[in-house]
Amino acid sequence: MAAWPRPALPASRARTCHEEPPMTITLSNPAGVHTPGAYSHAALVKDAAARLVISGQVGLAADGTLAPDGHGQIAQALANLGTILGAHGMAKSNLVKMTVFLTDSAMVGPWRSARTAWLGGHAPASTLLIVAGLADSRFLVEVEAEAAA
Repeated sequence: MAAWPRPALPASRARTCHEEPPMTITLSNPAGVHTPGAYSHAALVKDAAARLVISGQVGLAADGTLAPDGHGQIAQALANLGTILGAHGMAKSNLVKMTVFLTDSAMVGPWRSARTAWLGGHAPASTLLIVAGLADSRFLVEVEAEAAA
């Protein structure tokens, strides 16, 4: 299994699509979140409005350390989401969709409790899946999200 963190991509890069209306896509890896491998933590799509697509976040801290259990990994994945949202001028209330992958059905209750506490009264669209495994066998939870402003 490859070691974390993996080689970093540039902190951000932008391209403009010359379609009607003009649109920019900025891929980013905000400070405060672990360095990703061959993907971006976020893709900010702007035209008249902004849409932020966030790659799956796991229990890795910015320094590359992995929380040792499911509860810690859930907390860190949610913290990573908050960091990425903030780096793009968004808040939890901007979330429109979350997709959650758990490797153990026993973590459904802890996930739901943590999610409810973290989101407060906000309830974006959500999908929860129990999967056989994630990209690294040590990962117990992964959370993808989309936000708009």
